[in-house]
Amino acid sequence: MVSIEEALKSVIENSRELSREVTLPVENSQNEILFRDVLSPINMPPFRQAAMDGYALNLCEDESYSLIAEVKAGDHHQPVLSKGEALRIFTGAPVPNSANVVVMQEKVKVQDEVIIVENEAVPGENIRPIGEQVKKGEVALKRGTKLTPAAIGYLSSLGITEVAVNKKPSVAIVTTGNELIEAGKSLTFGKIYESNSVMLKSALLDLGFRDVRVYKIQDNFNETYNSLKNIIAENGVVIISGGISVGDYDFVGKTLRELDIEQIFYKVNQKPGKPLFFGKNENTLLFALPGNPAAALTCFYIYVYASLQKMTGQDKALMKVMAESKSYFIKNGDRPQFLKALYKDGGVSILEGQSSAMLQTFAVANALIKMPGEWTEIRVGDIVEVILLPF
Repeated sequence: MVSIEEALKSVIENSRELSREVTLPVENSQNEILFRDVLSPINMPPFRQAAMDGYALNLCEDESYSLIAEVKAGDHHQPVLSKGEALRIFTGAPVPNSANVVVMQEKVKVQDEVIIVENEAVPGENIRPIGEQVKKGEVALKRGTKLTPAAIGYLSSLGITEVAVNKKPSVAIVTTGNELIEAGKSLTFGKIYESNSVMLKSALLDLGFRDVRVYKIQDNFNETYNSLKNIIAENGVVIISGGISVGDYDFVGKTLRELDIEQIFYKVNQKPGKPLFFGKNENTLLFALPGNPAAALTCFYIYVYASLQKMTGQDKALMKVMAESKSYFIKNGDRPQFLKALYKDGGVSILEGQSSAMLQTFAVANALIKMPGEWTEIRVGDIVEVILLPF
């Protein structure tokens, strides 16, 4: 059995960044990671642009200017201003080369076809110069940038329609258990609705993984062996839920040994999620998570998340903060424990219902408290380590 720190270190060391790329439409690339630098194909802005509604002037020594024209956003004509002349202009409109300042409309009085500037105008004021954001040929976004909505909007503003992003691995979710049936079917005695595959797939989709496949295996050695052999061969990451313990009908561990999966570690000194397996072969990483839903999801966020981040070039751990506990909690046993919690306004509350089989509490949690093994209790006011979940 390994410590949490040893397990996490092993996961990161054995998760290599993928060196392949895929081209996606910009509008479908949210949460993807840029595979290479993106160079701007244009100057942005591509012309001198008015930063606000007002008046473009060709400065002179007088305070009054003759109003000769109007330019609004989208216009392509370029009136020529002589000294002492002005034109009405609107935000985003092209500023003629003959204008050297835009005065905001609140600082101007209009009398017929003449305007009077109330304050001294500063050359260049309220004019966005060509290439102010980025110049043609410059790096618009660097390799490794996560494509947020703002980044997607920025690339679209440059006329870019496709981007090369890190290719994500295909992920297989495998659930085991004769007691499991799909939601929507009649719940007969001795059966329970299967939730782990739906839960884990949702977590993966939320992280931007689209190539996710779900498989269901009965508690039978031959079926487990034949199914896992094919699934492991066809996917970059395999996440197995259940069947990894040592019960008479837990066949996953035996199957992995038969398939020559290299065991990196099995069992972590933690609660929940002790019976966690991590292994690999030449092409595939494999996580066998506990079957209890809250334990499975905890292991996903602590270990699988870290692996996927590394593989997609992000290499960013979940954010950790120190916070004041708003709750009292007594721990049984000497294992470190991850407690489902609600973090808010610098404080954190330990939620009721910490059983590894219960998802009700996890459904409202936004954080996990990492409680050290040597602690027996958390008191109100204690400062604790809080892991913020990625949503």
